[in-house]
Amino acid sequence: MLFLFDDLSLDTDRRELRGAGGLISLEPQVFDLLTYLICNRDRVVSKDDILAAIWHGRIVSESALTTRINAARSAIGDSGEAQRLIKTLPRKGLRFVGAVSERKEPMAAPLPLSSGQLTPPVLPVQPSIAVLPFANLSGDPEQEYFADGIVEEIITALSRMRWLFVIARNSSFTYKGRATDIRQIGHELGVRYVLEGSVRKAADQLRITAQLIEAATGAHLWAERYDRKLADTFLVQDEITGSVVGAIEPELRKVERQRAIRKKPETMDVWDQCARGMWHFYQSTAEDNAAAEAFMRGAIDLDPTYAQGHVGLSAVFIQRILSDWSENIDADRQAGYEAARRAVELDDKDPTAHFLQASHSLLNLDHGYSLASAQRAVDLAPNFAMCHFVLGWARLFLGKFEQAIESFQLAMRLSPYDPLTYVFCIHLALAHYHQGHYAKAAEIARTGIGLRPTRMAYRVLAACCGQLGQVSEGQAALAQMRRRMPKDAEKRWDVSYPYADPAHRAAFIDGLRKAGWDG
Repeated sequence: MLFLFDDLSLDTDRRELRGAGGLISLEPQVFDLLTYLICNRDRVVSKDDILAAIWHGRIVSESALTTRINAARSAIGDSGEAQRLIKTLPRKGLRFVGAVSERKEPMAAPLPLSSGQLTPPVLPVQPSIAVLPFANLSGDPEQEYFADGIVEEIITALSRMRWLFVIARNSSFTYKGRATDIRQIGHELGVRYVLEGSVRKAADQLRITAQLIEAATGAHLWAERYDRKLADTFLVQDEITGSVVGAIEPELRKVERQRAIRKKPETMDVWDQCARGMWHFYQSTAEDNAAAEAFMRGAIDLDPTYAQGHVGLSAVFIQRILSDWSENIDADRQAGYEAARRAVELDDKDPTAHFLQASHSLLNLDHGYSLASAQRAVDLAPNFAMCHFVLGWARLFLGKFEQAIESFQLAMRLSPYDPLTYVFCIHLALAHYHQGHYAKAAEIARTGIGLRPTRMAYRVLAACCGQLGQVSEGQAALAQMRRRMPKDAEKRWDVSYPYADPAHRAAFIDGLRKAGWDG
């Protein structure tokens, strides 16, 4: 269990207390006492309760108990005079009165890597960083979206810096809710630096802490705490970004910070609507997708000129279409395309807007425009994983297979533990298929199926098996594919395989027919 409170985290599984400066040393009994008080924070615990739980009924002097209580308070920045967090009630006992949030979910396990997918991460030549999810210390799980939204803004800003290698949001968020060792994270993600922090939001007050850590040594390079009005959220985001850049590459600070700045909304209400929408978007369910659309439309109603509202709405339609949740795929394709175009009109320097414009252009079979938009996205944010993916996607269906492979592999390096790795695998496998690398393509397709068995992955595997003469496995893959086919499958062919050249489509179908497909 992970307890988060007052800019601190208490991990009962690892028996660790962490603060802005890293691990805080505690004697075992002091750790047990603090844990007991937090776990029983809904009531006053008596001296007898504590003796039974910590000392198992053994006789302990009053001074020894007082020493342990004082040590617990000192460790968390409290004192007997202040009693901010641990309150003494005379003749009654003690109670932990600080706001606490809990996390039960384990950190996602690293995804299996194969020779067909990518090699284990190694440190890039340029400075590299992962921004971990900031802990929500508001004591309200409903504020989770707010902390996540701030981190996403920081990642987006850092991703625009050409000299900095930035791990994608989807990979860094696999560490959400775990006080994992920074050196382990640096090794798993292949980065030199890690940024972590916390957010506390109460009424119109905001406290954000952030610390930049050298992953190899665990040394803190920079740390800061910001106590501001809620209206200053955007200023704090820019200050954190600038401080990170300044700590890593001082001479580039001014130029690169300006590159990272984008148009801010006029009010927090607009940003709040977008942040709530993106929180629902990342839950990846049909119901949350609908909720995300409602929030994005709410943001647009409040400020039609804020590009991020249109960006979010466009993303909602991409997710809906590719996840087979669309009830009117033609209408959703058009609506998503229009939202992306409007986002680009409002902010031509937003890489996400160009990424979505490239995606929707491809779904609408406008291949040339898709390629140009994808290249523009990469030029604006050369370290944004999804920009490289969409560039590979456009290249793949334009027949630029070798270049597509390069783009997919770079996207996977920028986000090595991405929940969408199964999507990367499908398209990387298809690019290798068209290069005639059927065995390698089949291996990658199997990796994708192991991550998430989708009809597209089984279809690619079936085509590979057909070309390899492995008819039995090919037929089994086709059977699995048919089980997952939506009712309007034929209408979705152009969405799944938007080829520009009919010859390439025919080459893919040839493998399917050799496996036994009669569609």
